[in-house]
Amino acid sequence: MTALVIGFMGLSHLGLNSAVASAEHGFQTIGFDPDHERVGQLRDGKVHISEPGLSELLSKNRDRLTFAADDDAVKGCDVVFVALDVETDDEGRSDLRAVDALIELALARTHENAAIVVLSQVPPGYMRPRSAGDRALYYQVETLIFGRAVERALHPERFIVGAADPDAPLPAAYEAYLERFGCPRLIMRYESAELAKISINCCLAASISAANMLAELCESVGADWSEIAPALKLDQRIGPRAYLTPGLGIAGGNLERDLWVVRRMAEEYGSDAGVVSSWIANSAHRKEWAYRTLQSHLLDNNPHARIAVLGLAYKENTDSTKNAPALALLARLSVEHVTVYDPVVGDIAVPNVIRAQSMMAAVKEADAVVIMTPWDEFRTLEPSSLADAMAGRLVLDPFQILNRQAAIAVGLEYVTLGVSERGLY
Repeated sequence: MTALVIGFMGLSHLGLNSAVASAEHGFQTIGFDPDHERVGQLRDGKVHISEPGLSELLSKNRDRLTFAADDDAVKGCDVVFVALDVETDDEGRSDLRAVDALIELALARTHENAAIVVLSQVPPGYMRPRSAGDRALYYQVETLIFGRAVERALHPERFIVGAADPDAPLPAAYEAYLERFGCPRLIMRYESAELAKISINCCLAASISAANMLAELCESVGADWSEIAPALKLDQRIGPRAYLTPGLGIAGGNLERDLWVVRRMAEEYGSDAGVVSSWIANSAHRKEWAYRTLQSHLLDNNPHARIAVLGLAYKENTDSTKNAPALALLARLSVEHVTVYDPVVGDIAVPNVIRAQSMMAAVKEADAVVIMTPWDEFRTLEPSSLADAMAGRLVLDPFQILNRQAAIAVGLEYVTLGVSERGLY
């Protein structure tokens, strides 16, 4: 077989990380996007998304990467991935029109033996009607994680591939591409593959919800969740990699989308998805933790207190604020008394907040400091320096970024997730 050429259509988060990983694995790779400005930036080596290691990997593989805004660029590709990120609304409904358009474009522009693979996440029932033509279409479940997208694209745990006929062999070019990554491959019918990603996310949501609920009980009974979680991970039925870290609800868009999809499917088919509704409700409840805590500890007595919010992204190592707890908090606060700082996130849709240029500038003279994103930069913040800079004493640190014993030792009123304040020492 001659050297394969791999194409990616759509150069948003999913497509760009996947294309760069393809090049790193030795394939000549073409990235197409109709956005001329985006393509121009990529040709100049400028990355439009925040993802650790992506810029460096793009620069390393310049000789194997071609970016184009002309759809003719994919004509010679042996495998073409439709890899556009799918936008969702507040109830997790996906707008798939752009994906539809790219599939039609891929069918029209590629040669008849090229494998066309939909990498964009689509709901159950999407692929089967689109596979009725002469060309075989495949669906590959994407498993990227914001903040770890390069790692996940380079070293996937497994490939999940949906096909019209899972017993038929994959096209040789597609098989050779998958083989290069050296991970297990699961070939299944379209509908199973479409539901697989949702199933993974439901199990993750169950773990998150359980950890959040139990951590909140810890706060009430004097227990410490960080002492309990290791015991659970030693149980073989749960496992050492179980996601048991309490947080501020589900955010980012992808998990929320899948929970809403399952709930709508259950309503349509008469299934019981009450547990999913509980997960959604638990997420909304936990997202209010910071505001409830500020209110009970400070705002009830001082509604005009000055608040410093450190972190706007929904998690570290990304600039995404989709359903971010920090934005939910800002929406509840009197913003004229709020200063915010995030090392990556730019403009936000919250008017009138004061944007600080550093974390120390943000916390200066604050009555309370709330750490809403566990950025590594915030781990360098010494409790003694924080105490010296603040006017008040209250620190909300849900992710335990600071050393809590050190914070208490310098007189800070330290509050975190999963630990009773009366249990601190």
